[in-house]
Amino acid sequence: MTAQPTSVRPLQPSARVVLRADSDGIAVLTLNRPEARNSLSEAMLHALSAEFTALAGDRGIRAVVIAANGPAFSAGHDLKELTARRTDADRGRHYFETIMTRCSAMMQQIVDLPQPVIAAVQGPAAAAGCQLVATCDLAVASTAARFSTPGVDIGLFCSTPMVALSRNVARKHAMEMLLTGEMLSAEDAARIGLVNRVVPAGTERDAALALARTIAAKSTAVVKLGKRAFYRQIELPLGEAYRYTAAVMVENMLARDAEEGFNAFIEKRPPRWEDR
Repeated sequence: MTAQPTSVRPLQPSARVVLRADSDGIAVLTLNRPEARNSLSEAMLHALSAEFTALAGDRGIRAVVIAANGPAFSAGHDLKELTARRTDADRGRHYFETIMTRCSAMMQQIVDLPQPVIAAVQGPAAAAGCQLVATCDLAVASTAARFSTPGVDIGLFCSTPMVALSRNVARKHAMEMLLTGEMLSAEDAARIGLVNRVVPAGTERDAALALARTIAAKSTAVVKLGKRAFYRQIELPLGEAYRYTAAVMVENMLARDAEEGFNAFIEKRPPRWEDR
């Protein structure tokens, strides 16, 4: 039986665009601007960043799911909000710099979180919305989900979404999405590695929660160590990556939970994690 989040933590009025519900060590963050296709407005970026800051220090949360209300997961940046600043004295330069920097920092918070983050994608994810999916550690997509980086169609190449996209899929797949702006089906997104799995429409949140519960049953100390090591080693040359991960393995071997895990395996019993 699928456990549902039972408690929604109150948010500040300015942060109502993101809802949070915690249950059994899993936090579900829900993008809540369905009327604007969950575009990443200034308020949305601020709310997500605040939630990630809180989650980073929350030892009771073992995994995070990012979902969305409405038919779209996220349409990317709020173009109306950006366009309104073209009348500024600097034609919006300072505001554009602020938004892009804030968005990039928020995406990096996901990578830096100790908890794994899983996207539950129920509908279209475009531009920075696609970037958000690519940035998450894992992604579950509904058959109704679609993925695109369509900035090229309106004269704004998806350069920041390209960072996360190009670190998830092969170069030619990334370039095709970036140069054509065409929508990718959920099945094709899984084929190229942008999402982990595709599930029937309406079940994506349950599937993401099931995946989160599997992860939440592991040692949080080991998962935190492994996530950090994954993102660090992937950017290193081969030799440096092996030297770094060998050192990580040694430290991991000396951890209390590794000792417990070994003993549990030998004694054929479930491990009793101490998360250290």
